[in-house]
Amino acid sequence: MYKSIINKLPYSKPFLFVDELLHIDENGVEGKYTFRDDLEFYKGHFKGNPITPGVILTETMAQIGVVCFGIYLLGNDFNDKSKVALTSAEIEYLKPVYPNETVTVVSEKVYFRFGKLKCKVKMLTANKEEVCHGTIAGIIL
Repeated sequence: MYKSIINKLPYSKPFLFVDELLHIDENGVEGKYTFRDDLEFYKGHFKGNPITPGVILTETMAQIGVVCFGIYLLGNDFNDKSKVALTSAEIEYLKPVYPNETVTVVSEKVYFRFGKLKCKVKMLTANKEEVCHGTIAGIIL
């Protein structure tokens, strides 16, 4: 089931930031992604000391914590004609993520109604240190 959710995502490499889903139910989702050192954005962010841009961390949390979760919640109502859009994000960044780090995203549903899903989302390192946290909302039509 988890692989079928990832296969329904409207993204592909190099803009797919979901490697695996670990758990999903009607209350939330947990998934992982490894930021490989060959990703293009590391070439310029920052010179000689590459770190993952905050916008990419947010995108990773949105893909796992809102889009994968929304696909699960919609079930058979999600199809190839479905559209996904980010409506809001408020994220606090606490520590950097470096090339070749694996992160875990944990998302908890705040509400899901009228196609809009809002979640409390956090990202953790492999050592369970919090990288960032906040709320993300999106709409799936």
